[in-house]
Amino acid sequence: MLAHPVFEALSLSRARLERQVELGDALRLAQWANRDDSTHYRQPGHHTLSVYLEGGRGTHLVDQPGNTGAPGRFCVLPAEHESRWRIEGRLRFVHLYVSDAAWADRVVRLLDAEPRAVTLNQRIFGEDAALAQWAAQVAGLDWAGTSGRLQSHVLSHAALDRLVLLAASPRARAAAERVGGGLASAARRRVLEHVEVHLDSALDALTLGRLAGLAHLSEFHFARMFRVSMGCTVHQWIMQRRLARAQDLLADDRLPLADVAAACGFASASHLSQVFRQQLRATPRQFSRTLRQTWAERQSQA
Repeated sequence: MLAHPVFEALSLSRARLERQVELGDALRLAQWANRDDSTHYRQPGHHTLSVYLEGGRGTHLVDQPGNTGAPGRFCVLPAEHESRWRIEGRLRFVHLYVSDAAWADRVVRLLDAEPRAVTLNQRIFGEDAALAQWAAQVAGLDWAGTSGRLQSHVLSHAALDRLVLLAASPRARAAAERVGGGLASAARRRVLEHVEVHLDSALDALTLGRLAGLAHLSEFHFARMFRVSMGCTVHQWIMQRRLARAQDLLADDRLPLADVAAACGFASASHLSQVFRQQLRATPRQFSRTLRQTWAERQSQA
């Protein structure tokens, strides 16, 4: 289980953990209750989306006593932030913990931008109907069951996409061309496009040497600069993209599992199933059924 210091800080406070679940794709969901308490988060190293379910009208930052929460309001706590909180009265809330790699993946997929250029800024008690709906929906699901866990997975990816869009701006997109330290924009685009095109190819198409050559860098410097840009290793990114493509293809339940595996670069259907069980604690077909069910429910509510 990945370490999440915000989760650990709450565990050491008076807060009561009602339930939690690893969603896969470096996302973790937790539901908490607290009352008359204080807590301190210090540069946790991961991002946190917090949405209040009940209470919270007496909850505030120590240095902002006049700005208090309410049901449906959300907070964004970036990886490098620090905050001290005072909870007066009762509070129930949902937390989504997001790794740098998960954030980078959504920024690249949605915006085709350098992830470090789309900054996730601290937000305290914002109001957003989509995020409030996300919290209410996941709070109503059974996380212990496969279906509820997978529905939470799909819904939480949508919430993360919403955060990316809220963080994006024309200025942020322009800044993508100016961020230093990682891969140059053109090199990053060449490498990521090559990965997407060759996800179903033999391993030699995606070796570190091949990708470094596309960026005109040594393997050592490419590996370091890739991690700076994307927040994860090359191998982790490739596996992440293979799993994401498989999830997309499984929206069509007519595709044989062997074809899905081949299209994503997995050795076999059993290899794909093994990765799904490791990452999502479900089979590909269970994920496929839940995905279609969740989409149908969201369409009926639209």
